[in-house]
Amino acid sequence: MKLFNWTNIRLVLMFSLVIFLFSFTSKRNSDRKLSKAVVVFVGDNAPFVNQETVNKLLIENNRDAQSIDKDKLDLNKLEKVLNNHEMIEKSQVFVSVDGVLKALVKQKTPIARVFDGDQSFYIDYEGNVMPLSTNFTARVPLVSGEINKKNSDKLSELFRIIHDDEFLKKNIIGVQIMPNGSLKMLNRNFNYQIDFGGAQRMKAKFNNYKAFFQKAVLDSSLYKYKIIDLRFAQQVVCTK
Repeated sequence: MKLFNWTNIRLVLMFSLVIFLFSFTSKRNSDRKLSKAVVVFVGDNAPFVNQETVNKLLIENNRDAQSIDKDKLDLNKLEKVLNNHEMIEKSQVFVSVDGVLKALVKQKTPIARVFDGDQSFYIDYEGNVMPLSTNFTARVPLVSGEINKKNSDKLSELFRIIHDDEFLKKNIIGVQIMPNGSLKMLNRNFNYQIDFGGAQRMKAKFNNYKAFFQKAVLDSSLYKYKIIDLRFAQQVVCTK
């Protein structure tokens, strides 16, 4: 049996050609300059951070993207830079085949706005502090009173419950944290105050409130009340 026949020679040549073309293409691709940078915001479209800001973070020293070689990019580093931004929750950075630097950006989601003396800031969905944006103001409950290490987890849970419920999100516009830890809430369309009590049995209290609201709104009795008390189990106490 011949070791070097034409079939084997052709296979070796074809294999060598494939390796050469792959190496040549990879070299040309790595030497290619970036054509542009594109930022795509995913999830909530609220513009807390704009494309110009993200572009400046992507391209160091604001250099033109066309001056950067693809092989000199550290995509992990770029993602880390974006993820460290105070308005960004998570990002994904990659380069497309045609040399476009793309960044998929998910912004943080504010669920409450806190007034603390002269300062004001958001609480995001993860329960962390989020600064206000000069680009956009979120319609979230306004919170007054002290938030500390002792009550922050429970309050963050409360804000998430309000944010995730379409009725509560539209209905509850303010939360006041009293010195004893109890909570007072304000309604968007009516003048009554909600006496919520402490941050316990939160879902049950809100369910009682929604059931009461749906019944009371039919006979217009909501206009008569000054206080809606949710502190007691299985009942809603109203004061005119």
